[in-house]
Amino acid sequence: MPEYSHIVKAEEKGKRIDILLSMLPGVDSRMSAVRMIEDGAVELNGTVTTTKKRIVCEGDRLAYVVTLQAPVELTGEYLPLDIRYEDDDLIVLSKQAGMVCHPAKGHRSGTLVNALIAHCGYGNLAQLQGEDRPGIVHRLDKDTSGLMLVAKTDVAGRLLQEGIQVKSIDRRYLALAHGYIAPDTGLIDAPISRGDSDRQRMVVSDSASARLSVTTFTVLDRFEAGRHDDGYTFLECKLYTGRTHQIRVHLNYIGHPCVGDPLYGKGSVKAQLGLDRQFLHSYRLVFDHPISREHLEFTDPLPRDLQQALSSIQEGSMGRTVAGNALFDLFSSADRT
Repeated sequence: MPEYSHIVKAEEKGKRIDILLSMLPGVDSRMSAVRMIEDGAVELNGTVTTTKKRIVCEGDRLAYVVTLQAPVELTGEYLPLDIRYEDDDLIVLSKQAGMVCHPAKGHRSGTLVNALIAHCGYGNLAQLQGEDRPGIVHRLDKDTSGLMLVAKTDVAGRLLQEGIQVKSIDRRYLALAHGYIAPDTGLIDAPISRGDSDRQRMVVSDSASARLSVTTFTVLDRFEAGRHDDGYTFLECKLYTGRTHQIRVHLNYIGHPCVGDPLYGKGSVKAQLGLDRQFLHSYRLVFDHPISREHLEFTDPLPRDLQQALSSIQEGSMGRTVAGNALFDLFSSADRT
């Protein structure tokens, strides 16, 4: 993989790092520059940077690695889509576990983007996230299931992204964590960066490249420890930022990783309750429509594999919390409608 370096000149100072990078040898577009930054392939003054908005100064030293890849050819594939709402501006859908959001190395087909192209047509999807990510507003990990937003127009996409940034879009997840979490509510404010030794893992870090990451949680139920585990806590988690693997990293950071998590998990095979993916589900989206301003609320019950895992420990329940009872009532009400 070609390696490059560049010393920032006087006339280049004050530029954003992604804009400057896109002008340098080996980088064919600004979106490529953004991908390189997100992948941890760019160093500023000897430190990996993952912030595309960083302003460079005269004399700064940039070092970057360009991964040579064949361009991704996007084609439509008629794959099942669980669409909960659709109009001319946006789609709300529930992504199944195992589906990658967009084509990338090792995943050239079978992605959500391939299915969206077949459903809408490439030209009928927003392009704000780049030509290889049409329609994508935010992402879910491959093995995280649940509700997602898709933009059909650039105007809707921009307004939805702004809504996520200013926290006017309420995104909540259900997670089953290892161990007993004592407080009923909590806030995890811990910056996240890409790991130095394992680039697939994200870590809580105080490095200059770490980005602000905030998650809150509310306990819904707790479960007694058994022969093969140290108990479990059922949680609702709310994102205030949207970093890669954020909830999984934050729960691991406080010593209570998601059940079944192959990257950040702990415990015996039996303690994973038969799951081969993390117990994490995007179950609630609440927002005002970016164009019509209609107030929209969506709720998505646990898929079968997660519900079976939760049911398998139900006898060990120590009693739902007030929030847990409210969630149970919410799902019961949805089942009746």
